[in-house]
Amino acid sequence: MREGINYQDLWMEPLLARAASRRALLKTALVAGSVAVVPGCAQQRAKVATLHVPPPPPGPVAAPVAAVAMPVASVAPPGIRAALFDQARQALQRHGSAIPRQDRIALADFSRSSSSPRFHLINLHDGSIMSLLVAHGSGSDPAHTGWLQHFSNEVNSEASCEGAFVASDYYVGKHGRSQRLIGLDPTNNNALDRAIVVHGAWYSNEDMLARHGKLGRSQGCFAVGETALATVFDLLGEGRMIYAAKV
Repeated sequence: MREGINYQDLWMEPLLARAASRRALLKTALVAGSVAVVPGCAQQRAKVATLHVPPPPPGPVAAPVAAVAMPVASVAPPGIRAALFDQARQALQRHGSAIPRQDRIALADFSRSSSSPRFHLINLHDGSIMSLLVAHGSGSDPAHTGWLQHFSNEVNSEASCEGAFVASDYYVGKHGRSQRLIGLDPTNNNALDRAIVVHGAWYSNEDMLARHGKLGRSQGCFAVGETALATVFDLLGEGRMIYAAKV
């Protein structure tokens, strides 16, 4: 090896030169080829873009579902006074959305004695009925005859009031589990302030009839027998109407 000469560099130089020359040649070929290829690609893309693709066939269209009207009792069920039932149906229509659940109603027929099952829970779809005892207010029957003499909407009157009520929420008070009522008519719109509610009471149990021939009196509330209370709550529920009248 001669001093000052790197033979490895001498050996590598031709290879590097050839590689550089080859890269230059390939680059020139690519540039030339791209000029020829690009127009063809653009043309192919144009053809794809103008290709008409038919829309997919429409899917099956569901047939409209007709609303099915539930049958509503149009005549009074057996044992219900026709005039009272008609008044209740008119009240249900009159108060509309204030009574959100209109499949069942309760009727308090205060034209009858407290010894009669005069609190009627009626299914308006099929006309089925359950009738229970209910007390009236002492202010409506001061002599405790067993017959309601008059209604009152006055605070502290302790009388029953007439008209349409909507059953509201439940609570536990001095009479146990009870249900608030909201009066919807001018004849009973103080019901909430007067705490006119549905509750159970011993003086509304059936054994009162054997001993006294009539029920005791409430302070204007719809007091039903203690054993009947759960049934009333199940059938009446919240959002349904109670209609009370003397026809």
